[in-house]
Amino acid sequence: MQEFTNWTVKAIREDKYIGSWMEERKFDWIPIVAKTITNIVDKGKSVLVITDDDRDWFLHYVLGKINSPKNNRPLLPFYDFTGMVKHTYKLTGDEDMEFVRDMLDISFPNGYIFWYIGRSQSKKAIFPKVSYGSFLWLFDEDVQNSFNLKGDDETLDMKLLQLYRLFDKTLEAALFSHIEVDK
Repeated sequence: MQEFTNWTVKAIREDKYIGSWMEERKFDWIPIVAKTITNIVDKGKSVLVITDDDRDWFLHYVLGKINSPKNNRPLLPFYDFTGMVKHTYKLTGDEDMEFVRDMLDISFPNGYIFWYIGRSQSKKAIFPKVSYGSFLWLFDEDVQNSFNLKGDDETLDMKLLQLYRLFDKTLEAALFSHIEVDK
């Protein structure tokens, strides 16, 4: 079993589809991915994916790829949060949020985490940003325990695809005990 940091660097260097820019950001990436992988693999938590409006395409990409039959692995609990709770952007009051949390606690007894991709200022970001343990890929805001990107980066879409590729490889390596993420 490989140590997680070394495995990550090796994965970045050996995969021609993952840009070298990721090696420079490995210390931003590794802690949040380790926490997320531990929540999924070890704690059995479900992942509720949500994006800002400009990243809807990425939501569909992730949900289409994560459980593809080509992966040849167990199905993983990734769900479209917006599909479960319509008008997510309207959930701003404490009472609204409590109703949704109650529903999610009943629906996901092992727990759940949010995976949010998009602008930090989006109204869809409110729920993931206030929820403990969220996997946040935020644009244009430097928030602790998140992976931050520039929203005006011309290569943003390519970087999102590269990040997903590395995340998926990490998830698979953890599922099959090739790496140990919590050490």
